[in-house]
Amino acid sequence: MTIQKIIYLLFFTGLLSAQDYPPPTDLITIPTAGTLSRGSFSMDMRIQDEGGLILGLSAGITDRFQFGLSYGSSNLIGDDSLRWYPRPEAKVKYLVIDENMSMPGIAVGINTQGFGRFHEADSLQRYDTKAFGAYVAASKNWESPFGNMGLHSGINYNFTEVDDGDSDPNLFIGFDIELNPEFSILMEYNSALNENDMTAKNMSINKGGYLNAAIRWSFVESLYLEFDFNNLLFDDEKVDYFKREIKITYIEYF
Repeated sequence: MTIQKIIYLLFFTGLLSAQDYPPPTDLITIPTAGTLSRGSFSMDMRIQDEGGLILGLSAGITDRFQFGLSYGSSNLIGDDSLRWYPRPEAKVKYLVIDENMSMPGIAVGINTQGFGRFHEADSLQRYDTKAFGAYVAASKNWESPFGNMGLHSGINYNFTEVDDGDSDPNLFIGFDIELNPEFSILMEYNSALNENDMTAKNMSINKGGYLNAAIRWSFVESLYLEFDFNNLLFDDEKVDYFKREIKITYIEYF
């Protein structure tokens, strides 16, 4: 075997081998199988379109179990009447199966936090973009020449936002890849199968699901700044733009 072939073999072996780097607990909006480690907590702030803001706090109770709450407003910044969300929302996740060389990590969880406005007055009782509700998520990570690379997918069922007439299960998939220790690229697809029937379809602003992309920048240790470009498959008969949002996440230990 020539030296050139040995180099190629080592390169592709490193690319395909699983690594110990834990996956993110969320991509842009979809959950992953990653959980916070014991004794750590995360605070995140999502700045939405139209002056909306969601604040979240999660803690790693064990290395497998994390619990959190979130709350916000669809127009916290602006000059219109302030519209708070009707209640704090819950985020719970438990890692059932650890990731290894041949198997992805698998987690089950509940996330009742949706995105955008909450439609309460018209009896729909749902967010612009529905929450994931109960879900099962799988994540597999590899070490690329640049850093961590992860593939994430899952199925979810929203049991809280069904007054719009669509209670179908939903599918989601996404990936993240590090370009260097500071920058990562994220992309995800939420099929929105629970937004394609009756009133739900009239409410939906996507055309064939939500395609989201983001750049995540870790400019100091434990602090992440994320620039999100959401709903790239927007329905141009209802909206004429995709959503530009910012998310800030801080992770620390007790």
